[in-house]
Amino acid sequence: MKKNNTTNQALQSSKTITTNQTPNHTQPSTIYLAGGCFWGIQQLMKGIPGVTDTLCGYANGTGEADATYARVCRGDTGFREAVRVDYDPARVSLDKLLYMFLRVIDPEAVNRQGNDVGTQYQSGIYFVPGDTASKAVIARIVEIEKRRYGNFAVETGPLENFFAAEDEHQNYLDKHPRGYCHIHPGAIKAASTSKVDPARYPRPDDASIRSKITADSYHITQENGTEPAFRNAYWDHDAKGIYVDVVTGEPLFSSEDKFESSCGWPAFSAPLEPMVVTTHRDNTHGMQRIEVRSRTGNGHLGHVFVGPHEGPKGVRYCINSAALRFVPEEDMEKEGYGYLMEE
Repeated sequence: MKKNNTTNQALQSSKTITTNQTPNHTQPSTIYLAGGCFWGIQQLMKGIPGVTDTLCGYANGTGEADATYARVCRGDTGFREAVRVDYDPARVSLDKLLYMFLRVIDPEAVNRQGNDVGTQYQSGIYFVPGDTASKAVIARIVEIEKRRYGNFAVETGPLENFFAAEDEHQNYLDKHPRGYCHIHPGAIKAASTSKVDPARYPRPDDASIRSKITADSYHITQENGTEPAFRNAYWDHDAKGIYVDVVTGEPLFSSEDKFESSCGWPAFSAPLEPMVVTTHRDNTHGMQRIEVRSRTGNGHLGHVFVGPHEGPKGVRYCINSAALRFVPEEDMEKEGYGYLMEE
C-alpha cells in the first residue's frame, strides 16, 4: 500500500527524536501509546474521528543509538512498541483517546499483552516533554484507573525518545486485514463510532460526590451497595429517554435497550455505547459474578448476566436505580444530550 506524504514526513521527522533532543511535536495534540503489539493500537487509534495521523515506532529505550524491530525484540533495549497519535483537540479529547486505549489493554499486565510476552510489550502512556496539559489529563485518568485496578501497571511519563518502525509495520492491518491483532474487532469498531466524549463528564472529588448525591446513591456507587428489589425508582420505568451516571452525568443506558424483567431491578440488554461501562470479576458473597462500573465515575452500577434466559438478546445488565438519573427524551436537548439524538 502506498503511503501518503504526511505519513512519510512523519516517519522521517520521528527519526530525529532521541534522548537528548526535543520532539518536533510540541503542541498538546500528540500522545504516545504503548499497548502490546503496535499493529492493533494503530488500527484502533486511526479509526477514531479527530485522529489526524498515526505512526508505529519504538519509545523510551536505553543503550541504543537507534532502534529496529530486530534489536527491540531482543528484549534488552528497554524500548516499547508504541504508536504516536496526532489528533485535533477540537474534534477529539485526550480523555477519549486514553479511555479507549485503556479499555483494549490489560492495565495490570507487566511486559505482556494478549499473546505477546516481552519488555517491548509493556504498556505505557507518554506525553511530549513540557506538555503540562496532557500530563494533568493523564494523571487524572490514571488515578481513576488505579481505583479500578488494584495492580495497575501502565507506565506514564514524558517521552524520552521515539524511533519510527520499519515501513512493513506501518498500517499493517490495512495491508493484512486478517493479520494478528490482540484487540477485538468489535472494540475497534466501537471506538470509531462512539459519540460520547468522557471529557464532558469528569469525576468530581470525593467530597463533592458525597454532597451531590443521596446517601443511598453514595452507598451503592461508592461502597458497592445494592438496593432492594422492586423497591427502587426504575425497575418498572418505561418512559423514553436515557439513564445517566448519577455522579458524573455520563450517558450509560437507553430506554430503547430496557426490557421488563422479573429480577426487580432495571434491566438493559446493552449499554448505550460499549465503552461507557467497564466490567470486572466479582467473587464477593460466595458468588461468581461480573460487576459493571461506570467509565469516568468508576461507580458501582450492578452486574451483567449472560445466558439464554437473561433477556431478549441473552444479556441482562442488572443495574441499581440509585446509580442512575433518568433524562426524559423531551429534556435531552435542554440538558446537553441532544447529540445522542442525531442520526
